[in-house]
Amino acid sequence: MKQGKNFVTSGIFVALVALAVVVGYQNLSYNWQWYRILFYFFSIENGQFVPGVLLQGLWVTVKISAISLLLALVIGMFSAFARLSPFISLRVLAWCYVETIRNTPLLIQIFVIYFVISPVLGLSAFVSAVIALSLFEGAYSSEIIRSGIVNIPRGQFEAAQSIGLPTSVIYYKVVLPQMLRQTLPMLAGQSVSLIKDSALVSTISIYDLTMQGQKIVSETFLTFEIWFVVALCYLSITVTLSFIIRKVEHRMKYVQ
Repeated sequence: MKQGKNFVTSGIFVALVALAVVVGYQNLSYNWQWYRILFYFFSIENGQFVPGVLLQGLWVTVKISAISLLLALVIGMFSAFARLSPFISLRVLAWCYVETIRNTPLLIQIFVIYFVISPVLGLSAFVSAVIALSLFEGAYSSEIIRSGIVNIPRGQFEAAQSIGLPTSVIYYKVVLPQMLRQTLPMLAGQSVSLIKDSALVSTISIYDLTMQGQKIVSETFLTFEIWFVVALCYLSITVTLSFIIRKVEHRMKYVQ
């Protein structure tokens, strides 16, 4: 009964949103040119598939997001263990990293890495963007992972130690599986945030999806069409990632 009410409520909400969009679409004095959008995704020349600038930008966004996500999880994992380390030096370093990154804007961090650090180390704009996103999201992932480890009952450690398991095996077989079950939804939300935050790399002249959209709009003035399509591209990436993570979370509930 409750599910039926939720379904009806959702249907009414979607219908109202659709009605508002249709009315606004008709009243807006704008010459819509949706037929021109496909060209910016791909074209067929001499029987060959040629990717358009939006498709190229989408691929750059996916690459930056995927690499940054993997690095952010690794950084978050090591930082979380450092925060829980018995060595005070590691705890202080990890605390300074987390608090500094979490309390400064991502855009400023991108500028510092690209304009200050990358000229010294000879880093490309792509590498600078990946480092900035990885460090930023890694700080948030660190706190999520640390909270998941802290919430595991102490008895789990003691039971594993009582049967003679070494510390590395305890963390691999006992701690990490339980931590992932608890924190996967929060890590999923952080992963979605990373994909959306990746749009900021366009500020350092990386031709990702957002930058390509800006370029097309400045050349063609297809403002509404391009930005609607760009938003839809980001939505498709985040929805796909959320779906995959939900499937993984569902499977982990039944894996002992």
